[in-house]
Amino acid sequence: MEKRILGLDPGLAILGFGLITCQQSPNKAQDSIVNMQDFGVISTSADAEMGERLCTLFDDLHTLIQELQPDLVAIEKLFFYRMSSTILVAQARGVVMLTLAQHHLPYVEFTPAQIKQALTGYGNADKSEVQEAVARELNIGYIPKPDDAADALAVALTAWFQM
Repeated sequence: MEKRILGLDPGLAILGFGLITCQQSPNKAQDSIVNMQDFGVISTSADAEMGERLCTLFDDLHTLIQELQPDLVAIEKLFFYRMSSTILVAQARGVVMLTLAQHHLPYVEFTPAQIKQALTGYGNADKSEVQEAVARELNIGYIPKPDDAADALAVALTAWFQM
């Protein structure tokens, strides 16, 4: 049985996405196969008005979901940096949650520490360790770029590991 998991790393300026497909033998967990299908970012211009940026996220995410047809969406939970950036990310997450609801898509959320723990075995791993784990788990010879896309793939892998 194949499952399509879309990982999202929400942000207002850059929203990272990564789609993986997962197949698991009903008899043996070690026979599971995970493949990267797509990754990238949805970007908005800092020069655009807030409403326009949120509309761009909504429209592009809507199109992305229609094209990729995920079975499950995995989202990085909101992490507090500075209050001003936290509010912007929260607004972007609201658009993401609305879009998922309109598509009737189930979702799971993970904190940055949960994602790091799932991929590296260490909840305080640095970004490069997580990115190397993404490349290793997906059996690709490179680290996906930009970082936001690699982070989204890490979120999708975390969802797979939790199944």
